[in-house]
Formats: sequence, structure tokens, C-alpha cells
Amino acid sequence: MTLAPPRASGRRLIETRPMRNPDAADAGLMTKRGWWLVLLNVLVPGSAQILAGRRRLGRFGLGATLIAWLLVIATIGLALFARPVLLWLTVGAGWFSAVVLTIVQVAMVGYAVLWLILTLDAIRLVRLVKVPGPSRFAIPLVALLVFALIGSGTAYAASAVGSVRSTLGQVFGSSGPSLPPDDGYYNILLLGADSGEGRDSMRFDSISVVSVNAESGAVTITGIPRELPNAPFGEGSPMLELYPNGFEGHSSSTCGWNGWMNHIRNAAQLCREDGGSGLYPDAAAHGSEPGIEATKDAAEGVLGIKIPYYVFVDMQGFAALIDALGGVDINVTERLPMGGGPAYPGQPAEEWAIGWIEPGQQHMNGDTAQWYARSRYTTSDWDRMKRQRELQQAILAQFTPETVLTRFNEVAAAGTALIDTDLPQDKLPEFFDLVLKAQKEPVTTLELTPEFGIDEHEPDFAYVHEMIQQALHPPTPTATPSP
Repeated sequence: MTLAPPRASGRRLIETRPMRNPDAADAGLMTKRGWWLVLLNVLVPGSAQILAGRRRLGRFGLGATLIAWLLVIATIGLALFARPVLLWLTVGAGWFSAVVLTIVQVAMVGYAVLWLILTLDAIRLVRLVKVPGPSRFAIPLVALLVFALIGSGTAYAASAVGSVRSTLGQVFGSSGPSLPPDDGYYNILLLGADSGEGRDSMRFDSISVVSVNAESGAVTITGIPRELPNAPFGEGSPMLELYPNGFEGHSSSTCGWNGWMNHIRNAAQLCREDGGSGLYPDAAAHGSEPGIEATKDAAEGVLGIKIPYYVFVDMQGFAALIDALGGVDINVTERLPMGGGPAYPGQPAEEWAIGWIEPGQQHMNGDTAQWYARSRYTTSDWDRMKRQRELQQAILAQFTPETVLTRFNEVAAAGTALIDTDLPQDKLPEFFDLVLKAQKEPVTTLELTPEFGIDEHEPDFAYVHEMIQQALHPPTPTATPSP
């Protein structure tokens, strides 16, 4: 190869390109070059290879980097200016969202692998044997540490994307029809029960209806006592033909129930030879079951509103969700025992309790919160309903974007094990926005208990309907004309 003629300074022209053809004898130059290659590999992966001579690998890496930047910028733009579109693409478009999330996850993993290759190649291009002193060890160490830090974030993001796809598939694999809000509200039946071993005749321990204002996101939670008697069924319900005068008790040698709200599942499903399929033939296809649909119809009759959706919360997994959210803050007003209850009537709680929840402000983990929601042997069912509502509000308050993002995999895993629902997937973008709005609104709670004027033995359902309408649609104050 013919070298360029010497310049006036005595240096050859080729030496003016030190990134590609450095003077290996110049220790200071080799050190600076090494740090620059590492920095470029971090800031613009692929550029170090282009400058140092491996152009084919560099072009590929730089092209992948530019595409990644463009996609990130586009995602940020959608999040800021077209969030409904972004949510529809990622969670609200059914199978198409699953495909999009799969592509995103594969792309993240692929880019992380490419970046590792570029990092190792950049270290090779540094020519460490020509770098003197501590920099010979510091340059590769810093390069690998920076990659590990940023690469772990990419790996977590890829894992979170996979969790989204998995959760959507498991929780929203089958769902009911997508319906508009009714009278300005999305009304969702929230059921809590143990589905663990020994609960074949499972009854719902917690029954409430969450009404979300479709405009403001304001939430009203109405608690229905599990022992509410003679619940009427909503118009058009197949249970209405069987119980025109409200839900009544029944007993037989094989199966029976009383007239309480939490025994409706027995009458509609567990004590029927067809398992309730004759009453609700479409329930299974919509991600529900006859017992839940019958309870939903009863809640409609009790409250006088349409309730198209349900969310079932398995109390066995309740603790996992609270732990995933980092715990909840509750102000405990009285000492409560933890445990399965007395072995015989009148047994003191001190003998059977496995622990106590002490009064005062507490940051509860999942196990403590679960006992707080279930403890009832030293208080009334009304008190327990209040505590359950407190926990619902505390959990809602914890569902901030920051908490969900930093604990996403844990929350998703807990939610998959915890929740069954017939909420349609295409409603998720809208519900996500409503949840964010709900964070800024106070939660209104109602309980169908004597405290709210409801007779626990003979409830006046016409009065209940009026109370619910007043809560959901309060009268607008009229301006007083000036004198």
C-alpha cells in the first residue's frame, strides 16, 4: 500500500483518522479512543463499529438503533397525543393486540442481543492490550456495567410485555358483549369468595356493585349484604319466572338454600341437574356461569340499574394482589382477631385467634388485609362490609401508573390468579382512562344496611332504587334568582 506523502507537520494523512487507524504507540490516544468507542456504543449503538472499521456490522446496528428510536418516539407521541389509539393497539384489539405485543417482545429481546454483540465487539475494537494503566480494566468493566444496567431495563420491559399478553389471554380469553354505558354509568358486579378446597357449594362472601361514571370516572360502590333476603330479579331475568315475589328459600334431602342473596348461586346452578345451562345457555361462552348471571340479575333488581359485567375476586389470591401493590394503608378502629372462628358457641376469641389486628394506622401486607376483610366473629356483618369497602378504596388508590409500572409483573401475575371476569377486552382502553380519572375523584360508598335506612329483614327495594338514583344522579342545584 502506498502511503500519502508526509505533511508539513511530519505526520501522515492516515493518522488523522485515529478511530479507525490509531497510532498504537500513543498511549494517551489509545485511552481516549477506547473511552469514545464505549461512549458511542452506549449513545448510538452501531456507530462505534462504523467509525472503527467494521462497517457491515455497524450499519446493521445503527439501522436497528434508528428504527428503535423512531418506534420509541412514535410510542411516546401516541401516549401523549393519542393514548386511546396506543391502548387499542396494545390491549384492546383482541388477537391483533396479542400479535402486536408478541412482535414488540421479540423485537426487544432481539435488540438486547444485538446490543450485547455490539458491546463485546466495541470492547474488541478498543485493543485493550494497547491501552495503558487502569483504563485497560476500567473500559470493559464500564461498558459491561452500562449494558447490564440498560439491558436489564430492556429485559424487564420485554417481560412486562409478555405478562400483558399472557394476562389478557387468560383473564379476557372469553368475554361478554361490548355494551355502552347505561344511563351514564358502567355498573360492574364485584364478587368475593373462597374458591379453595372444601368450597364446593361456594357462596359469595362479599357482594358489591361498582358504578363508574363514563365521563368523570367518579366511582360509587354499593355494598349488598350477603344475607339480604327476598331479592327481586331484574326485568327479563329467567329467575323472575321462578321467583316472581323475590328470592325464597328452599330445602330438600339433596340440596337446599335459604332466601339470602349469597344463596342464589345454589338455586340457579349447583342445585339444578343441568347446572343452570337451561336458564343461562350463553353464560359459559361469555366467560361467566349461571350462578353469577343469576346473582347479577338479582343485583339489578335490588338496585334498579343495569349490570352487564362482573368481576370475581378469589379471596385465596387477594393477599397476593395487595402484596404485589406494595401493601395498603388502613386506619384500624378496633382490635380484630385473625382466625377461623370459635370451635363452639361462646368460645373467647383469645382461645381461637391465631393473631390480632391492633387499632391504629397500619400499612398492611396481603395476609393482614385479608383477615381485616374477613374477620366477623367479634363484630357484625355490617362492620365487615365497611372494612371491605375500605380495602377496595385503598386498593384503588394504589393503582397508580407508578406502582403498576414498577411492579407490573407481580400485579399481572396476582391478577391472573385472582380474577375472573366477563369484561370485554375492547373496553380496556376506555376503562384504563376511567381508572386514571377515578384517582382524582372521591369514592362514594353506600351500604344496604340499617345505617342507611334499610330494614335488614324486610328491605324496601323501592326506597333502595330511589337512594341509588340520588347517589348516581344527584339533583343539580338551581341558582337562586337575585332579588
